[in-house]
Amino acid sequence: MGNIKSKFKKGLHLFLKYNTEFIIVILIIASALVSDAFFTERNIFNLLRQVSGIGIISMGMLLVILTGGIDLSVGSQLALGSVLSAYFLNISGYSLPLALFLTILVGVLFGSLSGYLVSRRDMAPFVSTLALMTITRGVAFIISEGSPIIIENQSLLGFGTNYLLSIPLPVILMLFLFIIIIFILRFTVFGRMVKAIGSNEIAVRLSGINKTIYKFSVYAISGGFAAMAGIISTARTGVGSPLVGNGLELDAIAAVVIGGASLKGGKGTAIKTLLGVLILGIIGNIMNLKNVPAYPQQVIKGLIIIFAVLFQGFQSKMQDEGV
Repeated sequence: MGNIKSKFKKGLHLFLKYNTEFIIVILIIASALVSDAFFTERNIFNLLRQVSGIGIISMGMLLVILTGGIDLSVGSQLALGSVLSAYFLNISGYSLPLALFLTILVGVLFGSLSGYLVSRRDMAPFVSTLALMTITRGVAFIISEGSPIIIENQSLLGFGTNYLLSIPLPVILMLFLFIIIIFILRFTVFGRMVKAIGSNEIAVRLSGINKTIYKFSVYAISGGFAAMAGIISTARTGVGSPLVGNGLELDAIAAVVIGGASLKGGKGTAIKTLLGVLILGIIGNIMNLKNVPAYPQQVIKGLIIIFAVLFQGFQSKMQDEGV
């Protein structure tokens, strides 16, 4: 009896430790059984392209959540990035490198405004980024005059559709940024400080470390990453639209939480966040293959967030009890 109980505890501990990995394996197997089209080359590439934008945003969101914050403006930041990249190319007539640089710079600036309000003015992240969400979306509508901006730049359009070594270019960008975030969190002082602030901000402050610059920086990075995702949206569709990105902040938060990050801060990894992105992508992909409408998908994503947070509470309780 004792041996069975010991094996159960080991199995439960293994599941708690690798729950994200177990979930994605189960999802892949279930998806393959539900739809014959799931493992086709065309569908896999479509899936990877679809998650590239949210994957980039989720890397920025992870940094913010690790500090104990949250960024509700990323969906609107994506819309602004989409509009600005098209505006700079078609209306301003700038070269592609300059247009992309300015678009990302504006994203960083808007993210910096959130960072300033949170780090210097001690405004609640929920409030400051909610305000920026409204402001940024409004700016996108003002610049575009409420209408989509169609682009004709073949280089940018090619980025949205072309491949390198059989991998879609947007996916390569996502993986590149993913590797950078892994390096930052594992091997730099900045990464360690970001986690430390989320774990115990008071201890960091009492140790004489200037927490302001770290909290400010993660919001600036999040804004820049969201702008990049907006550029990808424009590259894929050929249109800079102020309407894109609605509700995308929910997807980013869900991906980070599904990946095991704590909304209280201090806990989370880039690898598991990427797995969380893929889990959401697979769920959306299989529902699209089965012609499930978009609205039930939003309900499912909301339920996933609730389940993930409740599971974190259960996991913490088991660890406290020594399981």
